[in-house]
Amino acid sequence: QVQLVESGGGLVQAGGSLRLSCVASGLTFSSLTMGWFRQAPGKEREFVVAQNSNGGRTVHGGLVKGRFTISRDNAKNTVYLQMNSLKPEDTAVYYCAADPTSPRDYTGAYRYWGQGTQVTVSS
Repeated sequence: QVQLVESGGGLVQAGGSLRLSCVASGLTFSSLTMGWFRQAPGKEREFVVAQNSNGGRTVHGGLVKGRFTISRDNAKNTVYLQMNSLKPEDTAVYYCAADPTSPRDYTGAYRYWGQGTQVTVSS
């Protein structure tokens, strides 16, 4: 059974930082592209960042480049999203996604999804 479980969300003040984690099970993690998406209330789910299986290629969404960093630890089946200089507009549910293909910036490219973790940035 495939599972992606996110953690690390919460409430933070503008300018602060959070690190999200996503642990995968039931998959060969080291062969997967891992991505992060987010969805704010009333909006479509949007791409944040994705990284290929060996960490050698990263694709960023335009809104967060320079502030958010993806990394992965294949030994722990875990992908991370380090979020710095957070803004109120970063408030959203953040989702981890996985797929065996190369990094893409749209939801349809990802086969597996987590349940999401809420990030709230106060002004």
